Amino acid sequence: MNKKILIIEDEEEIALLLKDYLTESSFDAMVHHTGSDAVAMIDKHTPDAVLLDVMLPVVNGLEICKQVRKKSSVPIIMLTAKVEEIDRLIGLELGADDYICKPFSPREVVARVKAVLRRFNPETPVKTVTVDCITICPELYKVTAKGEDIVLTRSEFMLLLNMAKSPGRVFSRSDLISSVHGYEFEGYERTVDSHIKNLRKKIAPYVGENLIQTIYGVGYKIEV
Repeated sequence: MNKKILIIEDEEEIALLLKDYLTESSFDAMVHHTGSDAVAMIDKHTPDAVLLDVMLPVVNGLEICKQVRKKSSVPIIMLTAKVEEIDRLIGLELGADDYICKPFSPREVVARVKAVLRRFNPETPVKTVTVDCITICPELYKVTAKGEDIVLTRSEFMLLLNMAKSPGRVFSRSDLISSVHGYEFEGYERTVDSHIKNLRKKIAPYVGENLIQTIYGVGYKIEV
């Protein structure tokens, strides 16, 4: 079965162009033009990935991303004409998986979609990882501790998983960005600090605040 991609973009020409390129790459592409019921569309069609424009009428893409992340880890790639760093940071901190600025090449968008889907569905399944009392199950995209589920965003999940697989190793911010996005994501190192801060808060009730340690001037590590 072909992977379903939902394109939420109010500029019809751009939306149809992306749909054509995705269809040529054997995706089942759907188009929606407004933000008013975008979350309902995602719930209804359960796409494998979402291309989400930031500047949508009625409800903007950042708000949609925020709402979706409360209940779903579907990969989200933000599309925008805004190039300011703060807009990129906000999008990623809300749980977006990638960010592409207009104008863009449709081929690049297709390549990014494929990269996101590969990260979500790796060919070689990763076994369950345990660190302290936390159990991470990549196949189920689930984190538990002391019999309770810990709800993480995708970025938080990937950061925790990659550090937990190599306890004691010091990861630079650049390393961690690559582990989340699959490639060097220039200009986004500050988002790692925000993700780590949120991750620490979520796991602190189970393991305290010192499981993830800051190595000043370098990055972070998990020390058991």
